[in-house]
Amino acid sequence: MADFSQYTGPSKEWIALEATLPAAPDNLSLEELRNTANKGRDEAAAKAMVDEGLKPKVTIKDYTIPTRDGSSIEARSFRPIAIPDSQPIPIYIHLHGGGFLFGTPNSEDAHCSRTVVTLAESKLPVMVVNVNYRHTPEHKYPTAWNDAEDAFHWIHEHISEICGDGEKIVIGGISAGAWLTGSLVLAQNTGKDAQLASRPKVRGQVLMIPCLVYPGFHELQVKELSDPSVSSYVTNANAPILPLNRMDLFTGLLGVKDPKVDDRRLSPGLATAEEVKGLPPSTFGVSGCDPLRDEGLLYGKLLTENGVPTKVNVFSGLPHGFRRYGIDKIPACKRWDEVICEGIQFALSDPVATGKFEIMSD
Repeated sequence: MADFSQYTGPSKEWIALEATLPAAPDNLSLEELRNTANKGRDEAAAKAMVDEGLKPKVTIKDYTIPTRDGSSIEARSFRPIAIPDSQPIPIYIHLHGGGFLFGTPNSEDAHCSRTVVTLAESKLPVMVVNVNYRHTPEHKYPTAWNDAEDAFHWIHEHISEICGDGEKIVIGGISAGAWLTGSLVLAQNTGKDAQLASRPKVRGQVLMIPCLVYPGFHELQVKELSDPSVSSYVTNANAPILPLNRMDLFTGLLGVKDPKVDDRRLSPGLATAEEVKGLPPSTFGVSGCDPLRDEGLLYGKLLTENGVPTKVNVFSGLPHGFRRYGIDKIPACKRWDEVICEGIQFALSDPVATGKFEIMSD
């Protein structure tokens, strides 16, 4: 039986930062909330592109991807500037976070560029493709899931055009994006989706602060804990940034009708041992002071114990989405970036499973 409550915190660095943060605005409409968040994310990304000297180091291209419902979504690729456009290189598909409500193509520029630059400096040229799947409340479940899969297929169908290596694709996401990642990779692994199964197997997945179980089915994971009182849904119910009521807002906007416990798109974290066997190398980045903490750690444990090469990292005492505050305010943000890059390197290195569940924590 598991107990991860020792990672709850809060950490000293978060306590110090939280005391300086302004109060969140009250009574914003959903549209105002989204516009405010997207504006802040876009501005922060644009500033980082300049301040960190990222812009001159990457080649950026935009694409339009048709979707199965006759619409389209935007995607943006980032390549190391020193690598010729004609040279096929591995691809990291990035699926952004934001509760399915927030996110723009511009908001991910710094993250994607930083990943490309860091990996290039470590002698691993990788192209990052940011997929701007559609958002709630206009687009309900399963639109975002369909968009992620449609983008995956489009990348394979246009692999020569974008000069990628279709045999070396890693998928990763943050929060909601990690949910989409976990669902897609599991669906390909189980073979239940014939089209996904027909593509070259994904080389790895990177799941950062993932949501992996649909609300209402959490008790199935809680049963794996030593006691319900140590559950992250209890200890972090009122956590900063993503308390349970905010999480419920986001998932409620998905408009899921009659959810099924065996719907692995909705709950990849409830997969069986048989379903996860054969999954590609997986890296987890989990926040300790996050209601979603146990979802990530228990899924990581399941994978490890069933022969999947797995790395599990915990940011002790830090809340969901802490990376937004930057390295100067939270030094652990540096480790966050490293976990993502190391996860891509890990996936492409053909690692061997250890079968031993270990948590790396600062």
